[in-house]
Amino acid sequence: MIIYLDGAFLPKEEARISVFDHGLLYGDGVFEGIRAYNGRIFRLDEHLDRLYDSAKTIDLAVPISKNEMATAIREVLRRNNLRDAYIRPIVTRGVGDLGLDPRKCPRATVIIIAVEWGAMYGDLYEKGLTAITVSVRRNPADALPPNVKSLNYLNNILAKIEANCKGGDEAIFFDTNGYLSEGSGDNIFVVKNGVVFTPPTLNNLRGVTRLVVLECAETLGITVVERNMGYFDLYSADEVFVTGTAAEVAPIVVIDGRSIGTGRPGPVTRQLMSAFRSATEQSGTPID
Repeated sequence: MIIYLDGAFLPKEEARISVFDHGLLYGDGVFEGIRAYNGRIFRLDEHLDRLYDSAKTIDLAVPISKNEMATAIREVLRRNNLRDAYIRPIVTRGVGDLGLDPRKCPRATVIIIAVEWGAMYGDLYEKGLTAITVSVRRNPADALPPNVKSLNYLNNILAKIEANCKGGDEAIFFDTNGYLSEGSGDNIFVVKNGVVFTPPTLNNLRGVTRLVVLECAETLGITVVERNMGYFDLYSADEVFVTGTAAEVAPIVVIDGRSIGTGRPGPVTRQLMSAFRSATEQSGTPID
């Protein structure tokens, strides 16, 4: 495996960062998750826009341009001979001291990892996932905005730990106001009477896959409404599904022990799963 690290392409065993890197010491940095399908990188521009927006929000200067980042991503894929892959560009604050002051870090560290990737949930795309609503609340936007895709993922990890302990495939977050937020690593959608509902993106990530699904819904003539929702909306839903770069579009059929709709992936979810799959097959930035 070849890793990009600050301009060099290194074998995995040689790709090392300092123990004084603030990405390690404080989770001070940002990252993206990107997929490549059949030799094309899906929605590369949108992912890089979000990466650089996240960096700007935390006042982190990325030392290479978006075009240079895109070129490096393609080169990592070529050097690893990958055509279907999950790609992880990372920008850390860089090497500093044991204090948390970011001014002590003169230059950010850039890392790009790419690995072969299949269906994250295996056969659960046909059967459906079991989810647990967790006691952990989503970070409030006035503390650590969920739209910053930061290296500080403890909030998400605590939710995942709780779901693991309670036997769920995925965790479902609510925010500090009691509104439905998102999954531990994906956006969430609720279907009722043929209409798709999803939370506004103040208390959850502005997902690229979420955006693609909204576009697919419009093409299919499916009405989508953004609104705040609570437990009632989840438990009484006809269908629930989550979206994310790693997860793609995944149906949820049980929440907190309650069957959702028929207890099987529903027709609207299946339509959107198929439309998303078609989108990944038909567009993207060529690797070569």
